[in-house]
Amino acid sequence: MTDPSTVTLVKGAIHNPSEPRHFMRVVPAPGRQIVTVAGHVIADSERAVVVKEVRLDIYDPVIYFPRADVDVDSLARIDKTTHCPLKGDTEYFDIIAGDQRVPEAAWSYIEMVAGDELFELVAFDSTKVTHTTGDS
Repeated sequence: MTDPSTVTLVKGAIHNPSEPRHFMRVVPAPGRQIVTVAGHVIADSERAVVVKEVRLDIYDPVIYFPRADVDVDSLARIDKTTHCPLKGDTEYFDIIAGDQRVPEAAWSYIEMVAGDELFELVAFDSTKVTHTTGDS
């Protein structure tokens, strides 16, 4: 019997070591990606990546930004963490923009399970921020 951790179902994908049907692809995001809250630019990058993940479902793509392209002063670390068996352990942030505080609006992987493509990149909850694409 084949060891499931050695099976590659999608070439170029990162697979969960214990469940090969759980995988993700990390690809460059097209063009300039911008995240705003209440008119404040929180992230602005031409180096963002898109994560396309499949597990029991096909999840909506998530865009991750290099910390250097994020206004980290607008992120307030909160006492919440999660664990993904494919990606790893996260830290969570509220976003503070002007006098507005948006709870649990961003996260970052601080310990990776497989690969390091997302290590310390920042993602945003698309239901809590405005995400647009812009011209270079």
